[in-house]
Amino acid sequence: MMYWLFKYVLLGPLLWAVGRPTVEGAENIPAKGGAILASNHQAVLDSFFLPLRVPRRITFLAKSEYFTGTGLKGAFQRWFFSAVGQVPIDRTGADAAQNALNAGLRILSDGKLMGVYPEGTRSPDGRLYKGKTGLARMALESGVKVIPVAMIGTEKVNPIGSRMWRPAKVTIRVGKPIDFSRFEGMSGNRFVERAVTDEVMYALMKLSCQEYVDIYAATLRKTAPTAAGAPAPVSDSVPATDATDVTRLPDTRAS
Repeated sequence: MMYWLFKYVLLGPLLWAVGRPTVEGAENIPAKGGAILASNHQAVLDSFFLPLRVPRRITFLAKSEYFTGTGLKGAFQRWFFSAVGQVPIDRTGADAAQNALNAGLRILSDGKLMGVYPEGTRSPDGRLYKGKTGLARMALESGVKVIPVAMIGTEKVNPIGSRMWRPAKVTIRVGKPIDFSRFEGMSGNRFVERAVTDEVMYALMKLSCQEYVDIYAATLRKTAPTAAGAPAPVSDSVPATDATDVTRLPDTRAS
């Protein structure tokens, strides 16, 4: 109930006015059944503009800190993320990757659309970074298709470190679903999982026209300052965690 209220009444009209969002390839999103929407991550507002233009409800995995805060801000965050049906995951500890995987599989087994950011955090400089293989594990174990989605222009509406939204054109490009059934039964193979992840990142690179960087964004964000000289903030929506560091360039698709 609150999801649709925010979408059409409380927040949606403001987003429409600020971003004038258009969508290309909406027909690639299935009308029913489980699927993974794998998106690049340019700004916090990615998680708002994408649901605004997708008719079906999207569930994101959100970091558990949004559900455990204190004070007025913490209470508002708990209410907001619970109201819109987001699923908390604990990213700390040895079981973090498995907890995220289990949460994602539950969402997909219920026939829902799940939003995932393979990079694991927002891009610190507008480029596209190496994807984490949690996406591949969920796709292989659930058997659902992965739909690449490029968010374009959200970083202009909501630049890193900014407190105010700025009017700018937002475009959402939805690619054709990628079927990984050829890898059925191969979940857990780190080379297959890396190949699947890189194929998705290649599709995102083509859709978004971003420059690709073959390192994890989180690695760069630990040391790189933002354009304003302040430390880059962490992501607010989190995909399944990577557990492998095997690299394969995304411009060589698995056959």
